[in-house]
Amino acid sequence: MKVLWFSSSPGNAADCLGDSFVGSSWVSALDKRIQEKVELHLAFYYPKRSDSFKYGKTTYHPLASKNWKFNVLIDIFRKRILDKHDLGRYLDIIKKVKPDIIHIHGTENPFGCIIPYTEVPVIVSIQGYLTVIDHKFQNSFTLRNLKAGNRSYKDLKNIILSKSFLRTKKELNIRKEIEQRNLRETRYLIGRTDWDRRVARILAPRSRYFHCDEILRTVFYEKEWSNTNKTNLLIHSTLNNTPYKGFETICEALIELKGMNGIHLEWQIAGIEQDDLIVKVTRDKLKRRFPTNGIKYLGKVDEHQMAEIMCNADIFVSPSHIENSSNSLCEAMILGLPCIATNVGGTSTLVCDGKDGILIQDGDPWGLAGAIYELHRKPGISSIFSENARKKALLRHNPEKIIKELIEIYKEVLLLHSMHN
Repeated sequence: MKVLWFSSSPGNAADCLGDSFVGSSWVSALDKRIQEKVELHLAFYYPKRSDSFKYGKTTYHPLASKNWKFNVLIDIFRKRILDKHDLGRYLDIIKKVKPDIIHIHGTENPFGCIIPYTEVPVIVSIQGYLTVIDHKFQNSFTLRNLKAGNRSYKDLKNIILSKSFLRTKKELNIRKEIEQRNLRETRYLIGRTDWDRRVARILAPRSRYFHCDEILRTVFYEKEWSNTNKTNLLIHSTLNNTPYKGFETICEALIELKGMNGIHLEWQIAGIEQDDLIVKVTRDKLKRRFPTNGIKYLGKVDEHQMAEIMCNADIFVSPSHIENSSNSLCEAMILGLPCIATNVGGTSTLVCDGKDGILIQDGDPWGLAGAIYELHRKPGISSIFSENARKKALLRHNPEKIIKELIEIYKEVLLLHSMHN
């Protein structure tokens, strides 16, 4: 079976491209496993001009425009939103590869525009829905808060580079419309949660839905958390520089915990820096209440460092206002790190409240602080959650099971497609 993937990630090719444009991801792990079972081709955006090449058993097709140097410069000042701009190039790759099946990873990519223009069956994997992210983007922040990040001369760089949450929101609204149009044309979807299945019925009403979980990054299968019973409490969260990831909930929960006797804690956050916009707008929102200590900003962390850091923590917290199946939450569960998460999107499919973690209400810092206090005071509960979560995650993210399920989906789609044509 010849399979062509379209993805924002270069998959296993990240190992040999090795520059600041690319990085490892769960797509890399899936690529390494499935290339033994199918003839795999992977097309992805790459800002430098590069010919197709083979690495391992996969053939990679980097996509860069003829004026790639100019576009790299333009993207520094204003991110381009791609829609059908490169449709002809996508179709050229399809014509060159002649795949039996096409698999697009993510509804957020422009690749969905190919669906009406090819006779090859196209499957789309759901990572998250931009439509819902757009709805939840601003959350409890006011427009004045969101403008706060770029008010001073110190932030002239952000103004010049057009970096603001208001601009991001406008871009997200455009990309949401593209996603909705492409989903209306989608016939075959792969998802992982009850939530993404239900939303699919609305946004992609003509689609057939299949369930298939994700393979995680390899290092997280190799490590395991153990309860160290440290005096000081170390909490870990992995976020990014956006308003909908719940950074303000962390700050407000930290304020509540700081006022409790016997709690000595540090909250480490991977994925954001101290001078990121989300920190600035949250400081504007909370004013004098903004915690000036107790938070350690880790910035970007590679997968090996991340696994080590998480194994040294006591609790993992996912405070996001919207998620489908958070990779960082899944990685915490497979390590056995006790988890607290907001009950949003597909999270309840991952975590069973009171059995393998704690689910709290979205935007509830008091409930979050109370859940942290409970796990800190009752280490026996943490141990139970840890054991149950790890068992569940090892089964859910079992690579052999996932590869088998994915190939069976490919075969069923090919059969359905042949019956309808």
